[in-house]
Amino acid sequence: MKRAMAKKPITAPPERSRRARPVSELVPSIGGQAFKRFGFTQSAIVERWAEVVGERYARHSRPESLSFPRGEKDQGTLKIAVTGALAPMLRHVEPQVIERVNRLLGYAAVARITLRHADIEPRAAPPVAAPPVELSAETRSTLRDVADPDLRASLESLAQALSASKGPPIIR
Repeated sequence: MKRAMAKKPITAPPERSRRARPVSELVPSIGGQAFKRFGFTQSAIVERWAEVVGERYARHSRPESLSFPRGEKDQGTLKIAVTGALAPMLRHVEPQVIERVNRLLGYAAVARITLRHADIEPRAAPPVAAPPVELSAETRSTLRDVADPDLRASLESLAQALSASKGPPIIR
């Protein structure tokens, strides 16, 4: 005697987005497994490290892992790799770092910090934008005819960007 097997409900595959998405939207889902491997269930600590400790400390340190006591999800230990000269200074501001990480995560996730001396390559400074290039008289006279002030400002900005760059324009 055969039993009738219940059929599984047919579910449609998830809808795919047809729009371009910024990389910052994709990182949490793509890097999620790597972050979890090192104890970062949320990638927020790694992504926003400069906001947590400040640019000065972020250049010479990086979070390595966040570990919790067995069976707990709070009162964890944040392990930070830091260059040797900065370790005493970071130890001095440890309470503020713990407070900022906990505020970022929304609960008392970190109770203590351990530092590990490491050689850390300083992050490159963000590129400085070139000063705006003066527009030619012909371009300015053409833009004067545009009635909408917002459109005129956008076109002026575009003209300055095109005249300042060499080669094809870079869209931001």
